[in-house]
Amino acid sequence: MSLRFAIAFVVLGFIGVQTQERAPKIDTILEKDLRADLFFLASDAMRGRLAGTPENKLAAEWIKARFERLGLKPVGPNGSFYHPFDLTTATLGNDNHMEVASEMSPTLHLRSGKDFYPLRFSASGEAKGALVFAGFGITSPARFHDDLKNDAVKNKIVLVLDHEPGENDPESVFDGVVRSEASDQLHKTLFAQDRGALGILFVKDVHNHREPTNFDAAAEAYWPSESTRIGRFALASQVDRVRIPAVQISPVLARFLVEGTNKTLDELAETSEADGGITPVSLPGSQMSLVVSVERHTLPDRNVVAVIEGADPKLKDEWIIVCAHYDHNGADGDQVFNGADDDGSGTVGLLEIAEAYALAAQAGQRPRRTVLFAAWNSEERGLLGARAYAERPLWPLNQTVAVLNMDMIGRNEEVPIGGGRRFRGLEIQTSESNQNTVNVMGTTWSAQMKAMVETANEGILLQLKQDYDNNASNLVRRSDQWPFLQRGIPALFFHTGLHPDYHTIYDVPEKINYPKMTKVVRLVYQTSWDLAKMDGRPQLNSSR
Repeated sequence: MSLRFAIAFVVLGFIGVQTQERAPKIDTILEKDLRADLFFLASDAMRGRLAGTPENKLAAEWIKARFERLGLKPVGPNGSFYHPFDLTTATLGNDNHMEVASEMSPTLHLRSGKDFYPLRFSASGEAKGALVFAGFGITSPARFHDDLKNDAVKNKIVLVLDHEPGENDPESVFDGVVRSEASDQLHKTLFAQDRGALGILFVKDVHNHREPTNFDAAAEAYWPSESTRIGRFALASQVDRVRIPAVQISPVLARFLVEGTNKTLDELAETSEADGGITPVSLPGSQMSLVVSVERHTLPDRNVVAVIEGADPKLKDEWIIVCAHYDHNGADGDQVFNGADDDGSGTVGLLEIAEAYALAAQAGQRPRRTVLFAAWNSEERGLLGARAYAERPLWPLNQTVAVLNMDMIGRNEEVPIGGGRRFRGLEIQTSESNQNTVNVMGTTWSAQMKAMVETANEGILLQLKQDYDNNASNLVRRSDQWPFLQRGIPALFFHTGLHPDYHTIYDVPEKINYPKMTKVVRLVYQTSWDLAKMDGRPQLNSSR
């Protein structure tokens, strides 16, 4: 049997002889209802729903009230419709300094903001010791990769490169050209901390990024002298795990630190591309003393959650998650970032799907599995609401069958000539060419999920584009399905594409393609219903 035939056999066997059943009450998902909800949620009065603002809290209360009116079950703590979590932000303390004592030269007294700067998630404290270079600083057993072998970094200050091996290689084990979770600086810090490192230094990957660096400007942008309109948040539960100092250093300083190895920084960076990771390299002749002062500040946050319970005595203990995020980027004086498409469109779509399930249940047609409706917060701050749920779920993740996420489902993809970095890796295309298209991401992670959404689309007739799972735009990592894919849960991202109004004041409800958006919402509902009623569970491909 050929491999291609075998894969087809498995997928067809998975779908089985189950006939395509039109999801009940799918016709109640109406253009006029989506329009009415979106003109409220993305109105100027909602001031762009920035996390931490009164308007963001009002949006959460509005979603909660809709869930409650539909008769959905609250599943948050103490019978609430909220899933609470904490964010953290940071301010730079006064005492940040670094010294390097060398056998060959006078002690260097290095300046914060010039030679290094602390990272916002860094712990405050002191680290003093010898130095070791550890490539990209990644430990990933699933990829058989370890840059921190044995006790090489124990009781040392470790120097690592930003990013990951093979970042421009579509065949890279690190998720192709999509930046993997393991490449995140906070994760690398925790890897090093777990192996006994006293502190960690990050430097630009000079091998893959040869363009000149203005380190002073980067430091100023990271720690601006004046407060910014939008705070820079992280998930408190992750940051609180960091107990060692973590700083970014200039390539000039890094080149000095590696001189004793008789290799240049560029040569060490090139060797770091080795399959399986490198053996850490001691940096002889230098001792570092590092003092970091970063003050952490906690801010409470919340997702809005509700379920429709499954009817099958056994399968009701398995959950399907249908989700979208309700936050956006706020307002700057009279300039409102309405966020109609991003992600007012997905949020009102979520409400329509929840209503269809509720009406079906009232008519005696309940899904076999339980369906969780989740409106995530703080997606624009780094997928923080979804990450918080994935860390502290309301139901075990091994009992979560699949995730369907809607983010920007209301426009036509439009990539203009000269669009700039925001369109990196995307083909030039017009809005008119995408009148009936929707991007579905996550399909290369699960052939079974791909087959399901294609089957669900047979009665809806959208043009499905499945191009962006492995793309330099990193789109698959840029919305709330990503934390679930990283934990081995099949997940799809429904997205009608970037456009020039993305993250501008021109993302308003008047510009939404409501007929297409209605079809996208019906597609997500149909796919979720099919997942909720099927006998088996979709799986990730064996290569994942």
